[in-house]
Amino acid sequence: MSGIGTEYVWVIVVLFAAAAQTVRNTAQRSLTAQVGTMPATLVRFLYGLPFAAVYLLALYGFGDQSRALPQFSATYLGWIAMGAAFQVAATAALLIAMKERNFAVAVTLSKTEVLQVALFAAMFLHELPTRWALLAMVLATMGVLMLSLPPRGQILTLSAWASKSSMYGLICGACFALATIGFRGGAVEIARLGVDSPWLSGAWGVLIAQSMQSLVLGVWIAKTHEQGLRPIFKAWRISLLAGSMGAAASLAWFTAYAMQGAAAVRTLGMVEVVFSYLVSRRVFSEQLSLTEKLGMALMMLGLVLICLQL
Repeated sequence: MSGIGTEYVWVIVVLFAAAAQTVRNTAQRSLTAQVGTMPATLVRFLYGLPFAAVYLLALYGFGDQSRALPQFSATYLGWIAMGAAFQVAATAALLIAMKERNFAVAVTLSKTEVLQVALFAAMFLHELPTRWALLAMVLATMGVLMLSLPPRGQILTLSAWASKSSMYGLICGACFALATIGFRGGAVEIARLGVDSPWLSGAWGVLIAQSMQSLVLGVWIAKTHEQGLRPIFKAWRISLLAGSMGAAASLAWFTAYAMQGAAAVRTLGMVEVVFSYLVSRRVFSEQLSLTEKLGMALMMLGLVLICLQL
């Protein structure tokens, strides 16, 4: 990648992560109808584990075989556990919001994740964004809000924005933001422990986090669902697609966290919304409204700005 400069490798990694996540989300949508929401959530972790393990073994097998296995500290495992827990909590908050009347408002407010990442990164990691980076985050967030605003009838009522659904939307965004901080904190800590390769850092982070999530969520589903884990094993074909793409996306996200600050990574990661929107519009041949065009333009301006100022 010498032609683009090593300082921009993280941009390529994030773009790949967003593209892989778009494919995973598409697979999970069809899987949710078959097995249910929480089992479909488990699939991204459980079926992704073998791919993460093979990737990690490949890094050691085809890379520097003299590398010793890292000595994980309690701090590192704590950061990863924090990220894993809040990632599951964010999903739970979104599921609860789905049961409320103003779910569209909740989804809109969950999109404030990037601004919350910047806040938490400053608090916990002491990563302060520059003025230009903050402007880029605000522009991108405004753009995605314009793309995800619910129908006008829902947004003009005070009760919609003061509802339980809106609260769960903010909680969802906060949990996703805290998950990002946990994974970024883990990447910083493992680098301090001597793992200087962002690729190894990402592989270990995904393997450990998804092992935790698969164990906890798998046991919970096995005990609380009538059919247990059987449905996700029956739907193994689509589950493999969702798991492999989920693992690819997670590996790329974790690698990016080892290369760049959390707020910058998540801001550029908003390009996933653009990918999903374009795919959706392409499939259904629908035209963008003026508000959607303005939102897309603001998003792209913010994404370009976050790349140029770093």
